[in-house]
Amino acid sequence: MEFPMHWLIILVVVLILFGGRKIPELMRGLGEGVRGFKEGMSGNNAPKNNPPAQAASTEKPAEDKPQS
Repeated sequence: MEFPMHWLIILVVVLILFGGRKIPELMRGLGEGVRGFKEGMSGNNAPKNNPPAQAASTEKPAEDKPQS
Protein backbone atom coordinates (compact mmCIF):
# COMPACT_ATOMS: atom_id res chain seq x y z
CA MET A 1 0.00 0.00 0.00
CA GLU A 2 1.51 3.27 -1.07
CA PHE A 3 1.39 6.48 0.89
CA PRO A 4 -0.49 9.05 -1.25
CA MET A 5 1.58 12.08 -2.15
CA HIS A 6 -1.13 14.60 -1.13
CA TRP A 7 -0.95 13.39 2.53
CA LEU A 8 2.79 13.97 2.53
CA ILE A 9 2.30 17.52 1.22
CA ILE A 10 -0.36 18.23 3.86
CA LEU A 11 1.93 16.89 6.59
CA VAL A 12 4.82 19.10 5.46
CA VAL A 13 2.57 22.19 5.34
CA VAL A 14 1.25 21.49 8.86
CA LEU A 15 4.80 21.07 10.17
CA ILE A 16 5.86 24.34 8.56
CA LEU A 17 2.85 26.30 9.85
CA PHE A 18 2.69 25.01 13.42
CA GLY A 19 6.12 23.55 14.14
CA GLY A 20 6.85 20.32 15.94
CA ARG A 21 6.14 21.65 19.43
CA LYS A 22 2.61 22.89 18.78
CA ILE A 23 1.27 19.75 17.12
CA PRO A 24 0.75 17.73 20.37
CA GLU A 25 -1.13 20.69 21.86
CA LEU A 26 -3.32 20.95 18.76
CA MET A 27 -4.09 17.23 18.82
CA ARG A 28 -4.91 17.36 22.54
CA GLY A 29 -7.31 20.25 21.95
CA LEU A 30 -8.87 18.43 19.03
CA GLY A 31 -9.34 15.31 21.15
CA GLU A 32 -10.99 17.29 23.94
CA GLY A 33 -13.30 18.94 21.44
CA VAL A 34 -14.35 15.62 19.93
CA ARG A 35 -14.86 14.15 23.41
CA GLY A 36 -17.01 17.12 24.43
CA PHE A 37 -19.03 16.82 21.23
CA LYS A 38 -19.68 13.10 21.86
CA GLU A 39 -20.72 13.79 25.45
CA GLY A 40 -23.05 16.52 24.25
CA MET A 41 -24.61 14.24 21.67
CA SER A 42 -25.17 11.49 24.26
CA GLY A 43 -26.99 13.95 26.53
CA ASN A 44 -24.34 14.01 29.24
CA ASN A 45 -24.04 17.76 29.71
CA ALA A 46 -22.22 17.74 33.09
CA PRO A 47 -18.49 18.33 32.66
CA LYS A 48 -16.28 15.76 34.37
CA ASN A 49 -13.69 18.17 35.78
CA ASN A 50 -16.14 20.62 37.33
CA PRO A 51 -18.46 19.11 39.95
CA PRO A 52 -21.87 20.76 40.09
CA ALA A 53 -21.92 23.72 42.44
CA GLN A 54 -24.10 23.33 45.49
CA ALA A 55 -26.65 26.06 45.90
CA ALA A 56 -25.70 27.85 49.09
CA SER A 57 -28.71 29.53 50.57
CA THR A 58 -27.79 32.99 51.79
CA GLU A 59 -31.36 33.88 52.62
CA LYS A 60 -32.31 34.07 56.27
CA PRO A 61 -35.51 32.36 57.34
CA ALA A 62 -38.48 34.65 57.37
CA GLU A 63 -39.21 35.97 60.83
CA ASP A 64 -42.65 35.27 62.15
CA LYS A 65 -44.57 38.45 62.43
CA PRO A 66 -47.31 38.56 65.07
CA GLN A 67 -50.72 38.80 63.49
CA SER A 68 -52.74 41.80 64.59
